[in-house]
Amino acid sequence: MIQGASFSRPDIHAEPGLQARASNGFNLGLVGYPLSHSLSPRLHAAALADSGLEGVYNLYPLSPESVEGDRLQTLLQTMRSGVIDGLNVTIPYKQVVLPMLDELTSVASATGAVNTIYRRNGKLVGDNTDVEGFTVDIRRNLEKTGLNWENDRLALVLGAGGSARAVVYALVTAGWGVYLSARRLEQAQSLLESYASKSISLSAMPLEASALQALLSEKSINLIVNTTPLGMAPWEGASPWPVQIPLPPGVFLYDLIYNPPETALLKAAHVAGLRGANGLGMLIEQAALAFERWTGQAPSRQSMTQAVQSRQL
Repeated sequence: MIQGASFSRPDIHAEPGLQARASNGFNLGLVGYPLSHSLSPRLHAAALADSGLEGVYNLYPLSPESVEGDRLQTLLQTMRSGVIDGLNVTIPYKQVVLPMLDELTSVASATGAVNTIYRRNGKLVGDNTDVEGFTVDIRRNLEKTGLNWENDRLALVLGAGGSARAVVYALVTAGWGVYLSARRLEQAQSLLESYASKSISLSAMPLEASALQALLSEKSINLIVNTTPLGMAPWEGASPWPVQIPLPPGVFLYDLIYNPPETALLKAAHVAGLRGANGLGMLIEQAALAFERWTGQAPSRQSMTQAVQSRQL
């Protein structure tokens, strides 16, 4: 097992002189698709206000069906030239963006996914604050229920995209055994191959009823994490979990989706009397960490939470 997840914060990731330009405003943003559900503009507006900084947070929705890679390259070049000060990256570009960047942090390199881009010495650096964001929030949620993050436990992760890479990395570095279930089995196997040289407990299987039923009949799963987009716009009401299989008793269900606050999967868990949480806490934590990379200032998590609470009601 890889032991002891640790996350060292860089000294100042922002481009030298960036804080001196704060009076002119930070130009921040999010690239991905779809983005209509995103609460990131509210979060970063609160972070800017809490830090006494001016700035804007723009959405850059680039549809993979209608946009070629050069549009993403153009956006990154705009950041490289100094027009944009920081970017978040979400579905479906967390892995696509990797070869377009100049450098990767150790966590981004290990996960093979980027959710935060900042400038350093004129270069674009890819980072992954999802790992620490997930770790902080899932530990907090599990401790509320009396479960101990440090004990040997088993997790089932649904999906194998960029978000899944961050979740799997966080879990295996903390000593969890992880079963990875994805509709595209080749994608899950590719994720496994990135850990081939390490001694960890990580297995892949198709996201289908027969495979899940076989797993649950043999293993006692403590945690299920949904990293798929099923449940958010435009797939509201959908669930990655096969309807013919009951959720395992005693499991904690964590859904990375935060809008809507209760997905069909979370609702099914609550109906079954299971404990669960959405990904709002992870969203806030990863956003605060990204903000630190861009500005060198740590915003109040409480202020950011208050900024989105009314939207979640």
